[in-house]
Amino acid sequence: MRDTALSLSLAGLAFVMTAIWGEPLLRILRHFKIGKIIRVEEPGSHGVKMGTPTMGGILFILPVLLFSGLLNAAGLIGLTSSVVGPSILLPMAVMVAYAILGAVDDWEGIHGKRKGDGMRARTKFLFQLILALVVAYVLKYVIDAPDMYLPGFFFEIEIGVWYVPIAAFIIVAESNAMNFTDGLDGLAGLIAATAIAAFGGIALMQEQVYLARFCFILVGALFGFLWFNVHPAQLFMGDTGSLPLGAVLAVVALMTGQWPMLLVIGIIPLAEMVSDVIQIAYFKWTGGKRFFKMAPIHYHFELLGWSETQVVQRFWLIGLMAALIGIGLSQV
Repeated sequence: MRDTALSLSLAGLAFVMTAIWGEPLLRILRHFKIGKIIRVEEPGSHGVKMGTPTMGGILFILPVLLFSGLLNAAGLIGLTSSVVGPSILLPMAVMVAYAILGAVDDWEGIHGKRKGDGMRARTKFLFQLILALVVAYVLKYVIDAPDMYLPGFFFEIEIGVWYVPIAAFIIVAESNAMNFTDGLDGLAGLIAATAIAAFGGIALMQEQVYLARFCFILVGALFGFLWFNVHPAQLFMGDTGSLPLGAVLAVVALMTGQWPMLLVIGIIPLAEMVSDVIQIAYFKWTGGKRFFKMAPIHYHFELLGWSETQVVQRFWLIGLMAALIGIGLSQV
């Protein structure tokens, strides 16, 4: 009970800190003219978002790193015998690495040679894959994360040498899935906060206290970010936020061993990514026809007549129910 109370208190502190420094960050981003460029193919109603400050992932990443670092300072520098060091360093390092990759992509798309497009997809994917393979190796052979748990099995299921490629695939897939989800005001932040809170709860039930604290600090910081990101958004997270959010969600799931629950808890990012794959495959197969009005799927519903707020709220309700079901299944 004490661990739960502390985790929730840390979430509250992270929220306050993030919300406080939101306005100064907005002024900085506006000063350097770091504004979103709207793609021509996006729904016409999105034109009003042109120039809205982006790269807002910085807003929640810095408080998470600060709080997590200070909270676990003794373990991180080796002053205690706790295993907190490697367990917390990994998601923190993943957040930093993918945030840097996302920031380069955002900057390239705003002020670089590929203005409006960002990094080449193959280049970005290659860096994502290299980082994911390194992280997967650390999970397996450094911090000895559990291979896999499945509902109905009361023991760890060993998958041996297959763990590294599977874990790397999950990290890359989830990173891109969250990137696809980030298209409407508040959508990615709400979905990510809900999924990460669910895995934070699972970590608490598995007595992975320090991992749970990290999760709830991130959730609190995301709520602080959403203060500025809900419709009409004053700030977008950009790839600076979406890439590390997806990667961290995957790493947290892998650290609990409950990563199969991503298929349930992460149903919205999964649907977003699958819809994009279906759209591209169908377009090529039929010689130009579209399966959805537009992909990822949140644009499809927007073009069906749902308002942006309706899409976000309904997707979040699905994500919340999926999170509750996923938590329940993890304890079966």
